[in-house]
Amino acid sequence: MSQRKIIHVDCDCFYAAVEMRDDPTLRDVPLAVGGAGGRGVVTTCNYRARAFGVRSAMPGSEARRLCPGLVTVPPDMSKYRAVSRQVMDILRELTDLVEPLSLDEAFLDVTEVTDCRGSGTLMARHLRERILREVGITVSAGVAPNKFLAKIASDWEKPDGLFVITPEQVPEFVRELPVEKLFGVGRVTASKLHDLGVATCGDMQGLGADRLVERFGKQGYRLHEMAHGRDDRPVVVSRIAKSVSVERTFSQDLPDKTACQTVMPALVEDLKVRLSRKSGRKPIHKLFIKIRYSDFSTHTLERVRDQVAEPTVSDYQPLLDELVTDVERPVRLLGVGVRFRNDESPVTQLRLFE
Repeated sequence: MSQRKIIHVDCDCFYAAVEMRDDPTLRDVPLAVGGAGGRGVVTTCNYRARAFGVRSAMPGSEARRLCPGLVTVPPDMSKYRAVSRQVMDILRELTDLVEPLSLDEAFLDVTEVTDCRGSGTLMARHLRERILREVGITVSAGVAPNKFLAKIASDWEKPDGLFVITPEQVPEFVRELPVEKLFGVGRVTASKLHDLGVATCGDMQGLGADRLVERFGKQGYRLHEMAHGRDDRPVVVSRIAKSVSVERTFSQDLPDKTACQTVMPALVEDLKVRLSRKSGRKPIHKLFIKIRYSDFSTHTLERVRDQVAEPTVSDYQPLLDELVTDVERPVRLLGVGVRFRNDESPVTQLRLFE
């Protein structure tokens, strides 16, 4: 098998970028989408706001305390969906091997693409230029031999950046990579690794697979593989699955149930985008919701909803009401999903990490 060429494309502060595109007066001010009112939560924000410490999933009151001049606008999901379709259509003109992760990011396998002289770097540059010219927003892109490294690369020079990791550069690149950059390594896992004297992937390589598996179980082998820059996962266009779900792990805990309700529309929209990518799926049989609290306890609830053609926020509200009994309890992860009547539906599970 030839060496893969993977591109990860990630729109920069997507919702905020669309709002700044459509209203030039917002371009030079710190901007947050969502977060208005006393209990609202920031959905995303531009880089001017981030310079003040404002982050997604942050309560609007805290965001305004950090940035007194913060301008907020309400989310417009129908507009963001339309812009996302424009972006994804441009990506699919280059290759059919596109795996959307959400409204604003996707993997592309361009291994066999001959456009741009077969150069993944030139292809990524071409895509970024087209999206800026035709859609009016900037995207960052990463090019690498696998999905794991391509996603890290796209974040390396954000915003409006392009970073390339060639196969020859992989050993040196991962050797110095902080363990916090690895998928699935949050504060708790990072702390455990630090306790073992591990700060970089190079340190983890020295620890060895057996020690990692002994300490972290199945995750230990995955950590070992990432520490060596290895990832064999293909770009998945479609596959048989019994369910499709969207999860978001927040860099800062949602403070309460009201904040969860604020985030739900974006989650449900990402779920609908994923469902809409494939035709021929079987009827939805159940809806489910998943919550992980700040103490890492995880709870799920599902209910039969045979009559749901396309899930909406109001469909998930009763599940949220039933599952969340302590309305003031901070939430670390929130997810929504559907289960199908059988396992013949050509869709795939999706996890989002922020």
